[in-house]
Amino acid sequence: MSQELSFNELPQAVAALIEKIDGLTELVRNRNDEENSKEDEQWFNLEQLCAYLPDKPAKSTVYGWVSDNLIPYNKTGKKLRFLKSKIDAWLQENAHKTTSELQMEAMKHLHGKSGGTL
Repeated sequence: MSQELSFNELPQAVAALIEKIDGLTELVRNRNDEENSKEDEQWFNLEQLCAYLPDKPAKSTVYGWVSDNLIPYNKTGKKLRFLKSKIDAWLQENAHKTTSELQMEAMKHLHGKSGGTL
């Protein structure tokens, strides 16, 4: 399958390879986006949510969070349901920031207050 290329044909061959790689990259990106959107539409019941959450809370703990409106949920009749994408967002927004993230925020805040460079 090896093909001998002359020096003059090399730029065209490289351009064709780049075009093929760009096409494959786009296909992979689209496939990943489709899989992520399907995954985000997943619904959990209470037991599944407890198993999914990193600290594996007890059902009573989750009932407390629901009662205090601390966690995103849907309720149909007596059944609680939790949308994975909303739970993931909830986990992210409640994540503690690293020291470097806090330092960057402080620098941005100070930069905005001073109106100039630091």
